[in-house]
Amino acid sequence: MAGNTLRDCLVDEVKDMYNAEKQLTKALPKLAKGATSEELRTALENHLEETQNQVAKLERVFELLDETVRGKHCAGMAGIIEEGSDLLEEDFEDAVMDACIIAAAQKSEHYEITSYGTMIAWAEALELTEVAGILNEILEEEKTADEKLSALAESGINEAATAGESEEEEEETTSRQKETVGVSASGSKRNGGNGAGRSAKRARK
Repeated sequence: MAGNTLRDCLVDEVKDMYNAEKQLTKALPKLAKGATSEELRTALENHLEETQNQVAKLERVFELLDETVRGKHCAGMAGIIEEGSDLLEEDFEDAVMDACIIAAAQKSEHYEITSYGTMIAWAEALELTEVAGILNEILEEEKTADEKLSALAESGINEAATAGESEEEEEETTSRQKETVGVSASGSKRNGGNGAGRSAKRARK
């Protein structure tokens, strides 16, 4: 950070988020490609278009702040994107993959929501009304995207992702029941044999 004023902090954060949004323009297409749900794919593609527009909005913020348009590597977003890339390599069932893609996308949304909320508060404190207004537009778009992702998860994707687990649990339960029956039957045979043997011995006596 070049300076130590609140305005310097704001500029630094704008640079950070400018880079974050640029990273997302490359990451979102990969998540969309990995999605098996048509609705999820469409939601991610729509948000990609929004993200590209947000990059342009941040360039306007740079202009209002009389700063050169330049990003600063956002390590936080890079880490979130790396996690998302790793999960795409997993051999998940379709619905499980969709549920994980939603989680990955929402991690980035929550990071952005927090960051934009902070920048808006700082811009308002500095009486940078127009800057605050643009940042608030972006914030509302991020909140809407997050809500859409939650709605998709709750409308069937999460439930579908648990279907395989339910079947596995039923199979495990059936297997345990068979094992219990087998042990009980074996025990009964042993007890019956011992009892018969004792009875025979008593009869001979």
